[in-house]
Amino acid sequence: MIAADLPIQRPSTARLLIVDPQGRIVDTLRTQLIEAIRPGDVIVANDAATLPASLRAVHERAGAPIEVRLSARRSLDPEDVRLLDVVVFGAGDHRTRTEDRPPPPALRAGDRLRFRDVTAVIEALLDHPRFVRIAFEASPAVVWRLLARDGRPIQYAHMRDSLALWDVWTPIAALPAAFEPPSAGFAIDWQFLAQLRAKGATFVTLTHAAGISSTGDRELDRRLPFDEPYFIPHATARAIAEAQAQRRRVIAIGTTVTRALEHAAGRDGIVRSGPGLANQRLGHATRLRSVDAILSGTHEVGTSHYELLRAFIDDDVLRAVNATLETAGYRTHEFGDSILIEADPRRAYRQPAVREQQAALAIVGARLRNLAPTPCEAY
Repeated sequence: MIAADLPIQRPSTARLLIVDPQGRIVDTLRTQLIEAIRPGDVIVANDAATLPASLRAVHERAGAPIEVRLSARRSLDPEDVRLLDVVVFGAGDHRTRTEDRPPPPALRAGDRLRFRDVTAVIEALLDHPRFVRIAFEASPAVVWRLLARDGRPIQYAHMRDSLALWDVWTPIAALPAAFEPPSAGFAIDWQFLAQLRAKGATFVTLTHAAGISSTGDRELDRRLPFDEPYFIPHATARAIAEAQAQRRRVIAIGTTVTRALEHAAGRDGIVRSGPGLANQRLGHATRLRSVDAILSGTHEVGTSHYELLRAFIDDDVLRAVNATLETAGYRTHEFGDSILIEADPRRAYRQPAVREQQAALAIVGARLRNLAPTPCEAY
């Protein structure tokens, strides 16, 4: 596949590879995505805005310049930004590939990092030389000001130019929460939402703190994705429950949405509303509980994103998909082309009849609690 090197979210030439439950593959343009949507489908997207998660700092003990990439937090509470897990790089910039960046000075608990007029202390080493937990010695308001003033979006060596913040915000971006963009959502625009409404499909959102895609270290990359907080509105949970009761499809826009919904779904397959912390990994051994299809970017074999796609289709089909992407010249990475995979029904956790019965019970409970959607919860 070819690395997409221009920050154009919705080029008219963007490609879409559609994979049906039987493993049949169709190569088309992404402008034809609406043709793959059925009346009654529920489309769920991540409305997290991307943080300027790359910060320059000085490691005070060594007097050395470093780059700090914010990588994980425990909740979406705006006040909960003083304690963060970060990946630290030595001197250099994004023109050097992440995996070729030099390591930082030896990091120790108690080391101080200086971000111009704000300092942070390394509270703990997280079992890797460049992965640590830091505590800012400042109020949440000051930390947010630091990010707004000095932070930049995480950059990529394959991009021709530096990314600005507006390059990495999807059209539905809301709460600043993602460390890298939930880039499957780049395929969405307001025209597409109007088309969904006209077709009789439902569009809802959740907020998920999309994490970093690469740490530059093979050993640390094997721990991806890190734990990621999310919030599912009542309207979204209710729309999913109604779709399950009527055996309609739930389509996740991206791996982050899939991870949040599958984490929020109990053993009965019912997605609960509210906050959560996705700490699971999805892959070949996963039996999907709530998501029927995924719209995703294209991903290289071995990445955590690619592993998640193995929950939807068998490996032999995924190998055929990968071969088609290669021979057809699909573009990969954040601004690349898209794939739409409908899960092989044999990979579902429960039988449809059980799923239908339990989803119907969840709808009754939701109605009894009078969970009416707010304007920001459903479109």
